[in-house]
Amino acid sequence: MINRVKVEELCRARFRMILEGDVIEQLENIPERSVQCVITSPPYWGLRDYGTAAWIGGDKECNHYRDNHVSDSCTTGHSKSQKKGGIGDSIYKTNCKKCGAKRIDQQLGLEETPEEYVEKMVDVFRGIRRVLKKDGTVWLNLGDSYATHGSARGKGQFGIDMRNDPRKARMRKKTPAAQIGMKEKDLVGIPWRVAFALRGDGWYLRQDIIWQKPNPMPESVTDRCTKSHEYIFLLTKSHHYFYDADSIREPYNTANETPRSEKFYGLRNKAVEDGMKIQTALPQSRRYTHDGRNKRSVWTISTKPYKEAHFAVFPPELPEICIKAGSKEGDTVLDPFFGSGTTGWVAHRLGRKWIGIELNPEYIKIAERRFSQQELFAN
Repeated sequence: MINRVKVEELCRARFRMILEGDVIEQLENIPERSVQCVITSPPYWGLRDYGTAAWIGGDKECNHYRDNHVSDSCTTGHSKSQKKGGIGDSIYKTNCKKCGAKRIDQQLGLEETPEEYVEKMVDVFRGIRRVLKKDGTVWLNLGDSYATHGSARGKGQFGIDMRNDPRKARMRKKTPAAQIGMKEKDLVGIPWRVAFALRGDGWYLRQDIIWQKPNPMPESVTDRCTKSHEYIFLLTKSHHYFYDADSIREPYNTANETPRSEKFYGLRNKAVEDGMKIQTALPQSRRYTHDGRNKRSVWTISTKPYKEAHFAVFPPELPEICIKAGSKEGDTVLDPFFGSGTTGWVAHRLGRKWIGIELNPEYIKIAERRFSQQELFAN
């Protein structure tokens, strides 16, 4: 385990570092106000087990999840060849229903209720606030989920076909939807619950950014649209903060924007074409320049699988935008839920220092192999 003194030494040098363990505990090892930018995607509530649990009692050979919810492919969850983990309602959060083992786990996302998850997120972000510089930014990616007791084919929360089962009424009273005070099919609203809770805890909730996915995961639903977006929230600890708008500008849509600027400001197109800054009393973010328009709040970025990771990973373009806007070369970037290390990989390429925190040692191995390949091709 790397102690706080060692971390402080590393923070004074140009470094990259992965801290293994519980996120709240490891945040305590990072010096106060040493991080400029935080980019992270925490485990979503109730959607996935990342295989970090220790099980007490029961059958040691049991995999501790409902086998009928496990996929033959790693694209949607854990494969049948793996001994632990699962997705969605295959997860046993506290006790294994097959062998009676008790779950001991530090991972985020397996709380019994949304309220417990939000409370844990607030605790995590108090630690992030301590290590973040006064003018720092946080870019938080979160997805949502639905309250349901099973699939449209009548599978209950225990994987039982309940269409002709005499226990149907009794089982329905114990569905997760009812337990969390919702109706079946309700959207839980986790991203906004977390965002409002963080705002209430003192964070500035500056913006909701839509990550639009041109290649979303297919869904078999027929009574709503296929989900093809997630939220990225921009949070700050201060009223004024570092934000480099010029580094992430978009190309003009010349058919609409350049004529509008000419008409509104009374300037000729040639002024823009020649690279002259349009001098107005408006803030910098609204000035038309030769370099492009201000970044819009809908980011269209395709998901990209990483061959060694069975879990969802950031497409590199996403943290690249956040790192460019939220930091300068030589600044420190933190991802407290490091996973396969995409944030650190991009930060290193952009000349930033970085720190990652990860609970699962297997994911750390994936990230380390990834960085070894980065060094190989950099030489």
